[in-house]
Amino acid sequence: MNEKLAADTAMGAVTLLVGDLDAMTAYYRDVVTLQVLSADGDTVTLGRAGRPIVVLRHEPALRHAGPGSAGLFHTAILFETQAALAAALASVARHAPGTFTGSADHLVSQAFYFTDPEGNGIELYWDRARTEWSWTHGQVEMATLFLDPRAFLAEHLTEEAATGATAQDAASVGHVHLSVGDVATARAFYVDALGFDATAELGNQALFVSAGGYHHHMAMNVWNSRGAGPRMPALGLGRVDLALPTADSLGELGERLRHRGVEVRDDGRSVSFEDPWANLLVAAVPSA
Repeated sequence: MNEKLAADTAMGAVTLLVGDLDAMTAYYRDVVTLQVLSADGDTVTLGRAGRPIVVLRHEPALRHAGPGSAGLFHTAILFETQAALAAALASVARHAPGTFTGSADHLVSQAFYFTDPEGNGIELYWDRARTEWSWTHGQVEMATLFLDPRAFLAEHLTEEAATGATAQDAASVGHVHLSVGDVATARAFYVDALGFDATAELGNQALFVSAGGYHHHMAMNVWNSRGAGPRMPALGLGRVDLALPTADSLGELGERLRHRGVEVRDDGRSVSFEDPWANLLVAAVPSA
């Protein structure tokens, strides 16, 4: 049995359960510069170039989880050019500067961090070429270096991008970062059962995992949530989608999870399962 996720596995959309659908739609559309791809009653899907990135589902009966709970740390949206990232950054600076929480050069990437109106973390980032990443003993070298947002804008925001020239440019969920109760349990699930490779570790604080040599498709940390147990229904993370390349790779994933004792729901098109903190993951093969 194949113990690893297929190398060309990627992240799909992140679903957020929201209390105010109109305000959250406006933030991701007008501030983050995503496009509304579909709006159907209580669900709005936003993305770029036809690719879903964030799905907002109205759940007005739910409340926010308490402090220290497991759940979403951030959804990281990957831009293909620094100009497109700069345009999105400029949009946030113009429309919602108070939602900016920081920035960093991670060696593999340049990243800017925000919090949406309902407290969900967002990262907007651009990757350096893989040839510029440094690996040692299977671990990718990442750091948190100072990155001046004003200098980034001065260098990369073109007049064309500022007036919407990159608004149609493709973007995608590059990675998803979760708050979990402990790193050892996260490793047992995401590496040993799910089949990601561990690419970086910060002791018992954080784990970074990927498929196919990416710096990370997912990460789990305990910075706000050490000791957290399974989640109760709450606003915030609804589900994380994984995009697998083939039906065979999807079948292998379901088989591997069952072999590891994970409860799997398979409807013939997708394989759904929960991690140890009741975060829902749904794996499928995207239709062409």
